[in-house]
Amino acid sequence: MRPANPIVPMTRALLLDLARQNHRVPIGTHLVLHRHADHEAIIHDGARLGATVAEAAARFSTPLAMPLMDLTLEKAALLLACGIPASQADSHHFTEPPAAPASIPLTPRMTATCGAITHIAETHPALVPMGMGIGPFSLMTKLVTDPIMPVFLAGNGLAAEDDPEVALVERLLALGEQVIHRYLTAQIDAGAKALVICEPAANLVYFSPKQQEETGYDVFERYVMEPMRRIAALLRARGVDLIFHDCGELTDEMVNRFATLGASMISLGCSRALWKDAALVPKDTVLYGNLPSKQFYATQLSAEAVAQMACELVEKMSAAGHPFILGSECDVLSVPGSEAEIMRKVDAFMQCPVTS
Repeated sequence: MRPANPIVPMTRALLLDLARQNHRVPIGTHLVLHRHADHEAIIHDGARLGATVAEAAARFSTPLAMPLMDLTLEKAALLLACGIPASQADSHHFTEPPAAPASIPLTPRMTATCGAITHIAETHPALVPMGMGIGPFSLMTKLVTDPIMPVFLAGNGLAAEDDPEVALVERLLALGEQVIHRYLTAQIDAGAKALVICEPAANLVYFSPKQQEETGYDVFERYVMEPMRRIAALLRARGVDLIFHDCGELTDEMVNRFATLGASMISLGCSRALWKDAALVPKDTVLYGNLPSKQFYATQLSAEAVAQMACELVEKMSAAGHPFILGSECDVLSVPGSEAEIMRKVDAFMQCPVTS
């Protein structure tokens, strides 16, 4: 049962209304951003980034001011706080548990993102200012060389005091959650009314379905669900809607557990049959997705094929009777030389006819 909200978020009602209107929207700010030659400068300028987010909302005819789905920011902030220079952020992995930093300052990119949210909130009253963040488990997987083995060992019952790899993973989960809460709070303070939390690593690559059948979902609960429940509680306390995103390959039981978070919208990848997931998710949680945006750059996937996928998905979701917003599996990335091809695919699903 979903816990009572101290403050009632307002975006859920809008999302349900958009679903009734057969709304469709990509997570497409990255694609619009890269139409600007100086896109590298824009992502460091809060006002200009906010204007680009608003431009994307206008381009895709949506009231949802979706931010960039950049899931590298929290790692960079944590590494800087631990004394690791920004130049090593992409390649650095911890080999032993780091000491807790005295503080975790926001990076310039984070500050710009918060500035973009404020820009939307103050200058575009018709738009919903939205924030973005990575989930704790997915962040942890970016901080170690091989997260699969310690997660498996923990699933077999090894505790931190039994194995140094498990100890490292659990230490980084805790530190990751700390930086995530810091960044989410900053985005809420900046004016975010909904936050997209992305946990793409919470999937079958890291959680063996055979092990879970044999030992239960204890490690999945501890490593994924408990941190996510604390994030959900933070958002509820501030009256901010949770939009949960996981494009990984999942079991029905994983989806069942995600459905307990009280999210206003759940975004799942194209490995899932959303019309079947409708039976696993509360009726007041909108399902979003799940066209294969990672393939939009490929000429093998035609715009006509995307339109057909979209129409079939709309038809099946209509038959399921569950609130649904048609969209991209994850963010639609700009690929140099393929921008026009990608936009054709986006336009194809945006314009597919509504038959219901």
